Amino acid sequence: MNDFILNESVLYRESLLAVSYVFEQKFSKKTIAYFSLANDRISLTDFESKTEFNRFRRHKFVNEKRLKSYPAVKICRFAVDLSMKGHSIGTFLLNFIKSYFLDDNKTGCRFITVDAYAAAVPFYIKNGFVALTDEDKDSTTRLLYFDLNDIS
Repeated sequence: MNDFILNESVLYRESLLAVSYVFEQKFSKKTIAYFSLANDRISLTDFESKTEFNRFRRHKFVNEKRLKSYPAVKICRFAVDLSMKGHSIGTFLLNFIKSYFLDDNKTGCRFITVDAYAAAVPFYIKNGFVALTDEDKDSTTRLLYFDLNDIS
């Protein structure tokens, strides 16, 4: 990946809504991929019932860490140029995002979330994301999460 650079875009940053990054070939400046990140949370309102939420957090947190919501970062947009399909650019960028928030955790977030289009769900699952609930199983998008604590 030495022939590529990651640049920050200012489109949503100026409004303090999200930070976008553009992944370009170093010399041609051709855009290969981009992604946007924003703050998010996983909370009781994301689940069908309080019981489901309790099941989710029971296996992840000890009693004194059981809160009503947990900090996350959301992948708002994520795209790779079709000409680069099969070159593992998407996986490389997801791993970059994971390490960005795991190494010296900049915001104190525990999870990465994404509202994945149905066609992209297998890609995210292959990269360690899990469906938050089953209620959006047949929707056009599915809420998935990755627990940064699962990286050893």
